[in-house]
Amino acid sequence: MRTRPTLTWTPPEDLPPGTADPGPVADVLAVGGVLVLSGAGISTESGIPDYRGAGGSLNRHTPMTFQDFTGSARARRRYWARSHLGWRTFGRALPNAGHLAVAAFGRHGLLAGVITQNVDGLHQAAGSEGVVELHGSLDRVVCLSCGALSPRRDLAARLRRANAGFAPVAAGLNPDGDADLTDEQVGDFRVVPCAGCGGVLKPDVVFFGENVPPRRVEHCRELVRAATSLLVLGSSLTVMSGLRFVRQAAEAGKPVVIVNRDPTRGDRHARTRVALPLGDTLTAVARRLGVPVGAAR
Repeated sequence: MRTRPTLTWTPPEDLPPGTADPGPVADVLAVGGVLVLSGAGISTESGIPDYRGAGGSLNRHTPMTFQDFTGSARARRRYWARSHLGWRTFGRALPNAGHLAVAAFGRHGLLAGVITQNVDGLHQAAGSEGVVELHGSLDRVVCLSCGALSPRRDLAARLRRANAGFAPVAAGLNPDGDADLTDEQVGDFRVVPCAGCGGVLKPDVVFFGENVPPRRVEHCRELVRAATSLLVLGSSLTVMSGLRFVRQAAEAGKPVVIVNRDPTRGDRHARTRVALPLGDTLTAVARRLGVPVGAAR
């Protein structure tokens, strides 16, 4: 059964306030065994917008849903045209100070793991290992008929050959890697099928309205069980795919610390929310703990 996509959440007025003290982040990291759960907010400093923050893409853009993608050839043409253009920018994004700090904490044995809701691969580019990509990765493409996985770069080359001269100017980029284009700009963009069986190709990501694979969810639950605490970085926790791990940690009596400038759906389950910019906050915490933050690979 497919879940209905949850796109927005309105914070109630009685949520506990955030703090401008990064101390709680340093406190849980000093103990070690921290499981990081990151969201789109950690990548905004790399030029990738988030969904729900100030200027978030939901203000102008409705993300593709699984139901629309699988049910409409027109929707797939619109998606692939926008994603093909957006990939050129998205694929050039570099990890920022937040990603680098998370990688440094991992190298120094302070983390139990990293779960990311992002599909941009920036944690790995910063040097983090064993990252669980909760929502998949735009680096891969899957065939909905035969299940074959293939590199995104191969599809990009095929799309370039099939759409020579396609270079519209986009109004903006979205967290899922697609660009804002009008129907006129999409035009008669040609979508290519699976090279093996001729089936429909889809990015190997979890669309809105699609369920995270159960084995992946259970792996994440195991990480929560093994962790000492949960550190949420840059996620509004609006969707249940991430919020369930916050609830699990809180129910097990494990400290939950959130770093997000705006209120989140998980604030009631957290010890505190640090309402500060991520890059500066994590860099300052690294200095406090004597953890050197290196450059991206």
